Amino acid sequence: MRIKWKYTERGDIISFEQGGDFITTPTNTQGDNKENVYLFPNMLDQYQNQLTRMLESERYGEAKELLRFLLNCQGEEKRHYEEWNNLLTWLDVAFPAIETTGNDIHTLADGNEDGKDEDALRRDVLSSGNYDEAFVQQVLYIMQHHPVADQQILALERAAYLQHPLVEQTIVSWLTSTEVHPALQFKALQSLKKLGTTGSIQLERLGEMVEIDIEATPLSMDDFPPVVIRVVERVESVTEVVDASLPHFARELWKECLQCLYGTAAYTRLLNDDDDTVDCYSAALHQVLELSLYGRADDDDVREAYGITDALRFRYEQACRSLRQIVQFKNEHGSQS
Repeated sequence: MRIKWKYTERGDIISFEQGGDFITTPTNTQGDNKENVYLFPNMLDQYQNQLTRMLESERYGEAKELLRFLLNCQGEEKRHYEEWNNLLTWLDVAFPAIETTGNDIHTLADGNEDGKDEDALRRDVLSSGNYDEAFVQQVLYIMQHHPVADQQILALERAAYLQHPLVEQTIVSWLTSTEVHPALQFKALQSLKKLGTTGSIQLERLGEMVEIDIEATPLSMDDFPPVVIRVVERVESVTEVVDASLPHFARELWKECLQCLYGTAAYTRLLNDDDDTVDCYSAALHQVLELSLYGRADDDDVREAYGITDALRFRYEQACRSLRQIVQFKNEHGSQS
């Protein structure tokens, strides 16, 4: 049971009610009747999760209200107040007119009332005439500056359907002049392809400068070369006898790796598409999968399972380094798939 206590200015308890999730006490500052609010210990995570859901569903007005409430709470760590204040400042700059709920023209994911799939709904909402200059500017601003990666991805997906001269130019400029997570770079390349952008673009990906043909960017797993599927299917066949859930995690991890590897030297090596290449990358994916899930991996067992001989040892370790670099980058900067 959660209790909300109310106090008089002298500090006497005057009432309590079931269902509260915070404690209020009087301030000690002279001439200030403002209440200090103390969260129950188990409530901070719940509020943080609620805030994340609000941002992901673009309920920016509600997010502002919650942030102001949290900033008024006492007794939390300094870093929390800094994060909340920075996020509130960003929301005020990005959405100065939104102070209530997120039920405005900028919300796409409010349901699928007509039974349409997501792509059809998105095209309908963003069809010609359903957006104006302000909407375009907001989508592009979110794409570049939103603190939640999922919202940046959603903005990129929207941008792919906006027929406006600023869109392509802004995405290209953002990619080439800003440090962008490699998975987010890949999403941006997909958006450029959907927009009909042609030609190549130079980017820094995983520490190397690469030139990528925008038109060749895969839009789905089926668009990647067959060797990509061969690798993950090999890992699935080996791991499914160990744990029935591992094939699912292997496929998800491989998708994340591909988004970051695309266009790099490691991706070019993968395209050799011979049995030895499949063995090396499959074994590397298996090793990194175990490290990600369990924090350890038996390298000898992995090499034996995939037939990694001494002759393949260098290529295998090269693939391991590439995939571990991606996982390390994800852990340091967050997943953006």
